[in-house]
Amino acid sequence: MGAKQRPLRADARDNRDRILAAAREVFVEQGPGAPLEEISRRAGTGIATLYRRFPDRRTLTRAVALDALERTRDEVRRARDEEGTAFDALVRYMHRVLDIRIGAVFPVLLDQIPFDDAEIAATREEGVAVMKELVAAAQEDGDLRPDVTHGDVGMLLVRLSRPLPGPLPRETGEELAHRHLDLLVDGLRAGRPGKLGGPALTFDDLRSMGDGPKR
Repeated sequence: MGAKQRPLRADARDNRDRILAAAREVFVEQGPGAPLEEISRRAGTGIATLYRRFPDRRTLTRAVALDALERTRDEVRRARDEEGTAFDALVRYMHRVLDIRIGAVFPVLLDQIPFDDAEIAATREEGVAVMKELVAAAQEDGDLRPDVTHGDVGMLLVRLSRPLPGPLPRETGEELAHRHLDLLVDGLRAGRPGKLGGPALTFDDLRSMGDGPKR
């Protein structure tokens, strides 16, 4: 059994957090092959500091994915435990996911993320389990329309998280994502007229599609 990893000092932890935040943004803008020098520049650290924490691109990519998943899992747990209703918790969670930008960075890094990694898989499933719980509870309470699936919520967040085309400033795009989510939340409420078109996909459906043949 290996030695227990020592906790990072405050300055080292701050450097690590800034590198991961910068990597999320640069990967979304430039793809998984983005220059690591650009990431270190935006993080305000030297390239040597980046390599000391993340010795290669694969290690950095894994850390970005795991960090986003951990933040998302923690946010959905806090929303569940602190909000008065499951619907309110679900809405709070959705807004926080937009801030974390997991829905923007994951599609970009999809082919780079080791989903067979035990820690990544476990963290992902922990967050999904709570989100499923919130969807089911909000429907049982009569607040969430019954034809909405947890897969709908996940894909909705991915669509809202992607950067808008054109010269729109990033900050404005992020503010608009929250505005548009507020508009869409009204359509999630129970009692709204009309039926939903298209398939009602679950996370299991999406997972099985991801395992299918690539075209």
